[in-house]
This record gives sequence, structure tokens and C-alpha cells, in this order.
Amino acid sequence: MGLLSSRKAMLGMVLMIVGTIGMLPGMLPAAKQMMTVALVPGALALTLGTWMVGTSEGGRPV
Repeated sequence: MGLLSSRKAMLGMVLMIVGTIGMLPGMLPAAKQMMTVALVPGALALTLGTWMVGTSEGGRPV
């Protein structure tokens, strides 16, 4: 089973992209307080997406 044929892996990749894009405004030097708070959901989406891709295949996740 390939990485692109697994629904769990595809959803994980989408969450990784959304999480990365969500974190970008908060990482800018002139970020306001609200943008800094937006780092938390971005980091959660990135973490969840990484976990989903890592566990989408059989065997031991690396």
C-alpha cells in the first residue's frame, strides 16, 4: 500500500500543510499577540498530521 493510497496518510498530509501555513503568520518578526496565539492550533495540526502519516502504514511507526 502506497502513501498516497491511504486515506489516513492523505488526511495527515493535509493537516501538516494546514498546520505549517497556520504557523507562518505567528513566526513573522512583526507578529501581533493574536498571531502568536495562532501558533498553538497550527502546532497541534502539524503534530496530528505527522502522527497520522507515521501510523498510516502497518508495522512499527518510526
